[in-house]
Amino acid sequence: MDKKFTILFDLDGTLVDTAPDLMRAHNHVMKQYGYATKSTEEIRNLVGQGAGVMLGRSIWGQAKKEFSKIEDEKIKKEMVKEFVSFYGKNIVNESKLINGVKDFLIWAKKQNISMAVCTNKQEHLSIDLLKKIGIYDFFEYVAGHDTFDYCKPDPRHLTTVVEILGGDIKKSLMIGDSENDANAAKAAGIPVILLEDGYTEKNITEIYHNHLVKDFVGIDKIISKYI
Repeated sequence: MDKKFTILFDLDGTLVDTAPDLMRAHNHVMKQYGYATKSTEEIRNLVGQGAGVMLGRSIWGQAKKEFSKIEDEKIKKEMVKEFVSFYGKNIVNESKLINGVKDFLIWAKKQNISMAVCTNKQEHLSIDLLKKIGIYDFFEYVAGHDTFDYCKPDPRHLTTVVEILGGDIKKSLMIGDSENDANAAKAAGIPVILLEDGYTEKNITEIYHNHLVKDFVGIDKIISKYI
């Protein structure tokens, strides 16, 4: 029996523009601990590797990207806990689906395409967001930052999900918006479609991709060439 075609999606900046709600949660924590707040645009450049890394990079800038640089483990844990708590309660206040997402998901379902989310957001927050914004039922699996012992850019974050779905790497494709998505897909040997206005500091044209799109309008024509 032929295996179904599989599409793996990133979440933040790909399916949903979550930056406004992430900014509120981020700034809530920053104010509480005496650090400078950020704009929505600045947040878009910090998203993608989880709450801890986002907060750490925000505080120390590009010189120290890892949140583990905080010497006080207790404060670090408190900040992440507060961020997750506040964000979890305010997860879809201003977040919106990227243009064309719903129509594309409906189309893909009709084509009998398997779909899953591979995100560096925590799994429970990802599932909650997908449910509240009304697209959870389109996906057969949601893999978050904490689902496995690895996450993007590790290609296993993608290949393991394809295996779980009973799919075939050679009949799979990634849709994302950042270098993490592109590097994971490239290492996994999966074609990648990148969204132009992604959550990334790097110029999107400099990031590896097979296709570059503005939003989900018309992506079905690209996918049709693969299935």
